[in-house]
Amino acid sequence: MIEECFDIPFVARLALKEKQIQQNCRPYIAVHKWFARRPGTLFRALALAEFLGKPVWTTFYESHRLTGRKIADPFMGGGTPVLEANRLGCDVEGYDINPMAWWVVSEEIKHIDLKAYRAAGENLVAQLRESVGELYTTRCVVDRAREAPVKTFLWVKTCACEKCGHSNDLFPGRLLAENVRHPRNVVVCRSCGELTEVEDLKMAKACHACDHPLSTDGSTIRGRFSCERCGHSQRVPQNKETPLAHRLFALEYHNPRCAKAHQGRFFKKPDAEDLAKAVEAEKRLRQLVTRFVPDDTIPSGDESDRLHRWGYSRWRELFHPRQLLGLELSARILTAETDERIRNALCTNFSDLLRYQNSLCRYDTMALKVLDIFSVHGFPVGLVSAEANLLGIIGDNGAPVGSGGWANILTKYGKAKAFCDSPFEIRYEGKRKHFVPSDEWIGEERTEVRPAESRAVKLVCGDSSSAQMQPNSLDAVFTDPPYFGNVQYSELMDFCYVWLRKLVGDRTSYFKPPSTRHHDEVVGNDTAGRGIGVFAERLGAVWTAMAAGLKSGAPLAFTFHHNDAEAYAAIAVAILDAGLVCSASLPCPAEMGGSVHIHGTGSSIIDTVFVCRRSGRTKQRWLASDLPTLIELVRFELNALADAEVRPTQGDARCVMLGHLTRLAVWSLRHQWNRTVPTAERLSKVEQWFAAFGQWEAAVRGFELAGKRSNEAMELFIQETGSQDEAYATF
Repeated sequence: MIEECFDIPFVARLALKEKQIQQNCRPYIAVHKWFARRPGTLFRALALAEFLGKPVWTTFYESHRLTGRKIADPFMGGGTPVLEANRLGCDVEGYDINPMAWWVVSEEIKHIDLKAYRAAGENLVAQLRESVGELYTTRCVVDRAREAPVKTFLWVKTCACEKCGHSNDLFPGRLLAENVRHPRNVVVCRSCGELTEVEDLKMAKACHACDHPLSTDGSTIRGRFSCERCGHSQRVPQNKETPLAHRLFALEYHNPRCAKAHQGRFFKKPDAEDLAKAVEAEKRLRQLVTRFVPDDTIPSGDESDRLHRWGYSRWRELFHPRQLLGLELSARILTAETDERIRNALCTNFSDLLRYQNSLCRYDTMALKVLDIFSVHGFPVGLVSAEANLLGIIGDNGAPVGSGGWANILTKYGKAKAFCDSPFEIRYEGKRKHFVPSDEWIGEERTEVRPAESRAVKLVCGDSSSAQMQPNSLDAVFTDPPYFGNVQYSELMDFCYVWLRKLVGDRTSYFKPPSTRHHDEVVGNDTAGRGIGVFAERLGAVWTAMAAGLKSGAPLAFTFHHNDAEAYAAIAVAILDAGLVCSASLPCPAEMGGSVHIHGTGSSIIDTVFVCRRSGRTKQRWLASDLPTLIELVRFELNALADAEVRPTQGDARCVMLGHLTRLAVWSLRHQWNRTVPTAERLSKVEQWFAAFGQWEAAVRGFELAGKRSNEAMELFIQETGSQDEAYATF
């Protein structure tokens, strides 16, 4: 069972390593973007701990066939629990109300002929190169060759002065590249726009072309700019009816022929040919009668209203003309593919490509690469836009150069599906890592072996609270549910959906609605009027539906973390409403502290894994009856995380504490729970229990987070953990 066999330091160490290089540890995530994927190593460990009854570190690297077991995931999202259970040989059922999630998981789990797929991808790129390839080349400033492929076109937003009408560049700063991955800093001249490279910014004096004084300062500060011509100061316009225009101001390109004679990357100010190619792309687009470019309006929402404030009203306005041209032609080529499986794969690639092929992509001046639109979980509208090469560039070593093109997407998808055919784990010995192969596989069937193997896979696009589960049919439910106030995934996924709907909408009823948004989503949403009460009710309905299918004593295990205690109160209400008891709350890393969307926010990277059952037992020492005992339990787990090279923060301590409080509240309130009283009253009952337990907020703020076992009580607690005379409480 999980309560006995889960190993916090072992799993935390693996999860942390995976989140640092998730695409290497679990390549299947590269099939298509999904948000906040939890570590596959965690869900593998949960299944092995539950079904094998041995310490998880003794079984993790072995190959397994857990046939005859059925696992459900009511919030499959990117599909990690489904894929990990399927890989272990289990039959799986996955549910998600979002059609994009259903499509992504379907693509992840379905087998594909990799040889045929790669040939189709090469054919697609070859046709694109023939039709628009010249629009992605430039003349090298070193050898003057005209066919150097452009990695990135850099655009700056412009705005007319409301007083004199002069068009102003809205640079937030003029440092194009830092001297980290390039030998020198690259600065855009304020006067002539030329690029000057300097080793030390403090010593930068004048533009090499016009001798104008160099400065990295931008023209736009805190949303205001002063007109270059008349000096008039005004705000960068928002709440506009149309988006701001863009001006091409720089390129980064690739030229291996000159690599030996040139240090670092290749940058240039666009010349007349470059500007003419941008105009040519716009002209070709106007001459096309587009069939696949969506003209859908952008609905209002918590995330999408930011786009409205910047004047964007339709999804197609989020793309440069050259991008729309290339995407339209790509869609025409791939939809002509006659093999349905390969066509669906290419449609999936197209949808994933969109996050790099749009005018909201930014340029990382340190890493020198295009950041996809979802590098932060929202719709960031920057003043500088990075346009990646649509085709992609293949280097001399056969690997893609840069990011954001077809070459990159096709390569990642191919590696993902190869992993599904032959999965592996990575075992760490100090700083060294070893790839451990297995004879497991991911998919519905494997016909190339004798006898052929198959396992049941049921994926449903729909509300899992309405699922009619056969009693005693589920051996476990493993899932990663919404986190109440989390990112509005449906609003973000509409960005891809409106395009994919054009490609496959006539072949599935799930793509008939104009948006992925659904009024029954289990997530807080201010625009839709869904508060904490609705979240608790809908989550409880899902847990109730899933619990109806669980075998006696089988677990419903899910991950959760949040900054606010009220979200944990909702979790407790949902568990109690479903008639479940929380037998364990276990910490595990789920994010990287350096992730763009949480870096510097103080947010926790630690999830609590709630293990819930209708009947079973829990360790007596986990049933803390007072705050000092609970504090020691939390300290122990923080130290266990520290042993796994996690550096717990105050936010992590808070989430671990709230996880235990939620578990204890469920234990304490279960006998007198009445799910028929109003939701607000049920939430209040849990919150009152939290408050009555003690000054836990102050206790968390007083934690020492050095990861040291600093007192005798802690040492005694560790000794008790290894005791053979464990006491249990049954329920």
